[in-house]
Amino acid sequence: MPPGISRLPDVGWMLRPLTGIPGVRHAVVLTDDGLRLGHGSAARLHGVVPELERAEAESLSAACAALTITTRSAVGLFLGPRAGVRQLMVESDHGFVLFTSTGLGAQLAVATDHSADVAEVAEQMQIVVAHIAAELSGYLRPPEGPPS
Repeated sequence: MPPGISRLPDVGWMLRPLTGIPGVRHAVVLTDDGLRLGHGSAARLHGVVPELERAEAESLSAACAALTITTRSAVGLFLGPRAGVRQLMVESDHGFVLFTSTGLGAQLAVATDHSADVAEVAEQMQIVVAHIAAELSGYLRPPEGPPS
C-alpha cells in the first residue's frame, strides 16, 4: 500500500445487533463511492441468499452506492440542491432494504423480509450508525455540501 494511505477498518462486527433482529437478513456498511467496509448476515438463514460472501457484499456495496447516488440526484431535483437524503427504504416482493447515512461519507444498508418490524430495524440502524461513525471518524470525512 502506498505511504500515506491507510486501510479502512472492517466494521462488520458492529452489525450483530442488527442481524440479530427477527426478520433481518443482511447488513452492509459501505463508503458513498461503493467500497465495502463490512457486512453480516443473520444466523441460520434459508432461501436464495442464505449468507453474503465477501465478493457478493462488495458487488452489493457498489450497487447500493449507485442507488443512493441516484436517490440524492432525484431528491435534489425535487426539493433543491441543499436537500440531503438521510434515509431510503425500498420495498420488494420479498421484503425491505433500508439505507441510512453515517454522515461521514459512508452508509448502512439492511435487508429484511416482510416479517421484520421495520420501525425497530430503523431505530437500531440509528444506534449502529452512531457507533460506526465514531469508529470511522478518523478515516472518513463528511462529504462536501453543494456549493454556496
